[in-house]
Amino acid sequence: MSNVEVDPAAVRCVAVNHGDSASQVGPEAASVVGSGVLLTRRGLRGREAELEELEALIASVACTGSGALALIQGEPGIGKTTLLAEAVTRARAAGFSVGLGKADELHRIVPLSSLATCVLHGDQPLLSGDVFADLARNQDQRIWLVERLAEAIEARAGGVPVLIALDDVQWADPLSRFALKQLRVRLRTSPVLWMLAGRPDPAVPAEKILAAAADGLPTVTVPLGPLSSAAIRQLADDTLGEAVDERIRDLLDGAGGNPFLAVEMLAGPGTADASSDLVPSTLVVGVRGKLRSLQPSTLRFLQMGAVLGCRFAFCDAAALCGQAPATLIPALEEAMRAAILEDDGDQLVFRHDLLRQAVYVDITPSARKALHREAADHLVSVGRRPIDAVPHILRGALPGDEEAVALLRRAAEDVLPVTPDLAADLMTRALELVPSAGPLRFDVGEQAILCLTRSGRSREALSTGDRLLACRPPLEVVSRLQAALGGTLWNMDLAEELRRRTESALTIEGAAPEAGARLAALRALALSRGDDLVAAREAGETALRAATAIGDREAHILALSGLGEIAQNTGENAVALEHFAALSTIDSAFLPEEIVAHLHVDDFASSGRLLLQAGDNAGATRQAMMLWAQGQHDLGLGRLDDADADFTTMERLEDDVQVPVQQVNGRVIRSRIALLRGDREAAREHLTAAQERLAVKPNPSNTAAVRFLEAVHAEADGNIGLAVDKIRQVQQEGFFMRWRLLRNWVNSAIRMALRGADHELAEDLAVQAGAYAERNPAVPTATGIAAQALGLVKNDLALLDDSVVLLKASPRPLVRAAAYADLGQALLAAGRRPQAVATLAQAHALYAESGAQAAAARLQRDLDGAGARRRTAASHPVLGWGALTASEKKVARLIAEGHTNRSAADLLVVSPHTVNTHLTSVFRKLAVNSRVQLANLIMALPDA
Repeated sequence: MSNVEVDPAAVRCVAVNHGDSASQVGPEAASVVGSGVLLTRRGLRGREAELEELEALIASVACTGSGALALIQGEPGIGKTTLLAEAVTRARAAGFSVGLGKADELHRIVPLSSLATCVLHGDQPLLSGDVFADLARNQDQRIWLVERLAEAIEARAGGVPVLIALDDVQWADPLSRFALKQLRVRLRTSPVLWMLAGRPDPAVPAEKILAAAADGLPTVTVPLGPLSSAAIRQLADDTLGEAVDERIRDLLDGAGGNPFLAVEMLAGPGTADASSDLVPSTLVVGVRGKLRSLQPSTLRFLQMGAVLGCRFAFCDAAALCGQAPATLIPALEEAMRAAILEDDGDQLVFRHDLLRQAVYVDITPSARKALHREAADHLVSVGRRPIDAVPHILRGALPGDEEAVALLRRAAEDVLPVTPDLAADLMTRALELVPSAGPLRFDVGEQAILCLTRSGRSREALSTGDRLLACRPPLEVVSRLQAALGGTLWNMDLAEELRRRTESALTIEGAAPEAGARLAALRALALSRGDDLVAAREAGETALRAATAIGDREAHILALSGLGEIAQNTGENAVALEHFAALSTIDSAFLPEEIVAHLHVDDFASSGRLLLQAGDNAGATRQAMMLWAQGQHDLGLGRLDDADADFTTMERLEDDVQVPVQQVNGRVIRSRIALLRGDREAAREHLTAAQERLAVKPNPSNTAAVRFLEAVHAEADGNIGLAVDKIRQVQQEGFFMRWRLLRNWVNSAIRMALRGADHELAEDLAVQAGAYAERNPAVPTATGIAAQALGLVKNDLALLDDSVVLLKASPRPLVRAAAYADLGQALLAAGRRPQAVATLAQAHALYAESGAQAAAARLQRDLDGAGARRRTAASHPVLGWGALTASEKKVARLIAEGHTNRSAADLLVVSPHTVNTHLTSVFRKLAVNSRVQLANLIMALPDA
């Protein structure tokens, strides 16, 4: 079933631009879809309509330059592979650059193994083997890897349309599935056609990929059912000639409309004889019939190959046979003559996975287990990666197999940076295999806790740790396990539980120095969420000295993280910057924290420089957190459009990697941005989303942020009493959060308090702003806001004027605009109309330049009331060039000039992900679906 209509003219477009595809694919596949000429490639009988649908999609992508996705789905042997191969042939003839690959059941845990088969093979591979190997070796983040793959595919698609086809998608490895979902979104504006073929069971991988593509990407699902009796009989004619005995045609009804089974039945021994006893009725029986005619050495060779997988190396199968490869040449030749194996030039391949399965099930289960274990040993002995041997370990290892446990641990360590969930699964399995008694169980358990935590499975990590602790391990092990659980508890926002556990563990004598240092640092981190931040700082400094003394990197990182958090919670931004800068020097993954710390001291030049640096070395950072830092940078500079795109993309990336960290705060900020723009509906949607996410992650920071946002919405709705109540909650319940939450928003809270006649609350907030300025005397924004706060509370024109003067040194235009607005309104109230109009006009200009249309409109009403010259407000369309924001227009122009997402991002100093978010919005507003259409549209615009 299709959910996209393909323009018939697109089919003609391919004929005009690329010639008649049927004339270029060779006699074996020659046909003209829709012309009545019968297909002659074996297995395509009865699939004319399906092929026509795929060819129309190929033509549409080639003609329009927009992306699309097709899923061919059906039971094993129903013809998916043959149809996919024919579609690939048609696409290649239509001028596509093609990457065709096949996932393997036995290798479905090897990271990126499935997608590698697509991008490394063909006449013109999308990536060279060296480049791909470099990506796989050097990356340490999934998002970074996908972006590099996207850039390579995007570059190829800039010259010719690209088809990436993957067969047996149900066996795709987790990282390939992740990449396919990401690439769908990332490349939806490029002429890239994705064709996936897979079984309906298990269909989860294909369904997830389709769900990811649902947002704006044309998709076609091609279900393959059983062939008609007429089509099956045509297959018989193709195989045996038209003079096929009628009794054989009748017997083919036993194939149940499955073309592969029908062909195997026809090729089985004795088929020419009409005796029903000689015609197999099932595939396994048919394969057994073939196998009975083979030499014993060939049978053994095939069985070893079946253990290794659908694709295997000749030398590996020979090793399992215990023979030199040269002695098995006759067996290989016989297997190929029997049409069971094929040679693709690099490896041997079972002609169909069903053939491999039929050979495999004839091996007794106990023998299969032993052979898989032997295969694992062989692969390790010849230098293969641990992950290559793991599939055999999972099928062949028995409890107590310490060598298997060691291999799983090595594999988990290797894949942790890119597929942490797989690493967690491997360690969980290792823990099941490890002997129940002995120190190895606790070593494996500690590694399992770390992997589970890294994958976001914190509850499982905590449960695993507590089960190990219940086994009454040695005291030294207790310290190690509690230290390992520290990150778990912190991620779960269980700061008080973390404090309790670390303090208890620190009383244990005999703990290793490393464990003690880490526990001390974790305790300081937990105390950063408490009320006594003086004691917390002392604990952090003590932990840092201990970590430095013993040279433990992990303890050093934890101590600096704790001290940075404590400094932020006390409002000491320069101190926080010192700690976070030291932290990012040790581990560049913490660069986002350093960038945000620079913003808090108004050092936007340094934050911009670090953002550029991060763009050049994106693999060393956490991509979602880097977008958080980019969003804060753009928000501070008044780039509301860019900031909103940054936070939107950040949330999507956090969803993709299933590690939600800043989603509550991101939604809070996006809601405020929407209110500044005047989009009340979007603002309410963001508020609801923030409240829903708060229920999942109800830490003090998130709670305070949502309460403040609820106050802002209550004020916008005219419910000042509720707004004041919410602000009071923030002040009373989140004491340490005052410095972080109300850093630049305190004056909004003061205005609410004054409107609600709660002068005491307003004074408390002003005192807070003053204390914050005292802690940050070199930060213009802090000192200016403090003067503004006091001026509001005292209704003092001189103080408000001082705030404007101080804030001229602030790089934050929205903060300056608010100060101008407060001063202008105070001047109006004092009857000083000319000065008021000039000041309000400055505020209006700053808001308008930042895209804060609603704030600008409110000031325009004040200006109108003051008798200022009326400015005609242009209506803002929702579609067309005029609907694009300033940032979207910049992106549109660059893409129309031929820039890739990466090169456009470099010029605009934003993330390629943010460019993609802008570009998606551009396509929607301009009603275009390709870069070519975008370029044509912009060229036709006189003011673009």
